Amino acid sequence: MQRLGVVSFLNARPLIAGLDANNGVALLYDVPARLPAWLDGDRVDAALVPIIDVLRAGERYRVVSDACIGCDGETMTVRVFSQVPPDRIRTLRADVDSHTSVALARVLWREIYDRPLQVEPFDPRHDRSGDAEAVLLIGDKVVDPARGRFAYEVDLGGAWRQHTGLPFVFAVWAIKADAFDLRGTGALSTLLAEARDRGVAEAAAIAERYGPQLGWPVELARRYLTRCLSYRLDARAVAGADQFAALCARAGLVPRDTHIAWPSGLRAPAAVDTIRQ
Repeated sequence: MQRLGVVSFLNARPLIAGLDANNGVALLYDVPARLPAWLDGDRVDAALVPIIDVLRAGERYRVVSDACIGCDGETMTVRVFSQVPPDRIRTLRADVDSHTSVALARVLWREIYDRPLQVEPFDPRHDRSGDAEAVLLIGDKVVDPARGRFAYEVDLGGAWRQHTGLPFVFAVWAIKADAFDLRGTGALSTLLAEARDRGVAEAAAIAERYGPQLGWPVELARRYLTRCLSYRLDARAVAGADQFAALCARAGLVPRDTHIAWPSGLRAPAAVDTIRQ
């Protein structure tokens, strides 16, 4: 039985298409920030791990699939909402469900505005956001009308694409390195790739089925899954993740020698390494 830790938001549904009917798979759902602890604690065999947690884990994790949650522009569901212009934000109240998006916001404000962000934890399920200077929200909560009204919005996926020209990878399937077995991992990689391919082909139907359950208007959910997100690691996506690693290191968010153990066959262009200097 393969126990998979899965992001509970709409964006992960195309990655697990058909796996709920597989007797050899158990799907366990939670928000992104909690899944690394599930993997470390052996509650699951593999998990959709936020890319920043893969970086922070160093050699403890291995990426086991070319399936991912990513974007090549607007994400729609990773956004900073603010009462002041983005270049004047000092304090950001950040959704506690996210790790990668917080790091991405820190990197972008440092790179684009030459401005450090003071980040405070914020749980939008319980805390009010109306009096905040700026808030970072992720996932299905972004389409909730109760999030409040703000004068400015920054989509972090769009800002990353504009700044770097590269896609962004939010989460990847990872296992603990000490559990790595070439034959077993190959079977898992195939299982996850086949589920992803089904999900991408059926993304519109998935949006119609699960969108309303999670608070999404159907048309918006369909656009989100079919146009905003990407689900395959290719050389450009790997280059974007490697550049994010380099910028995180430059900002002191991860050690300077941090790298990701990508599956064989995935390779970023060598030019990305220049940012490490």
